[in-house]
Amino acid sequence: MTDASLAKFPAEIRDAHARWLAAHDADALDRVITAIVARHLPGRAPGEPLAALRDTDRLVEDLGYDSLAIAEIVFFIEDLYGLALSNQDLRSIRTIGELRDFSRARIAALAAT
Repeated sequence: MTDASLAKFPAEIRDAHARWLAAHDADALDRVITAIVARHLPGRAPGEPLAALRDTDRLVEDLGYDSLAIAEIVFFIEDLYGLALSNQDLRSIRTIGELRDFSRARIAALAAT
């Protein structure tokens, strides 16, 4: 997956991704991660505006994700940023905030090497 993976995302999300790549802007990365979660929201119709999500939203209980949908999100993030996440990592993530924090830490560590 490349930056083209974000082609269907709004321009501000593509710009946030570019800011992360250029300057490692953590807030920009958070915006991208949140947009990826919103894009994969269960029951979301194609073309429907991305939902506003809170850090405390639980992926399964509040948003209705199942394990396959969570895996799709993680695969998208892995491919976009060149990460590898284990099943153990996935089981520890319960909320949007945890996913963003975890992704930010892993992506930043990868970028630092």
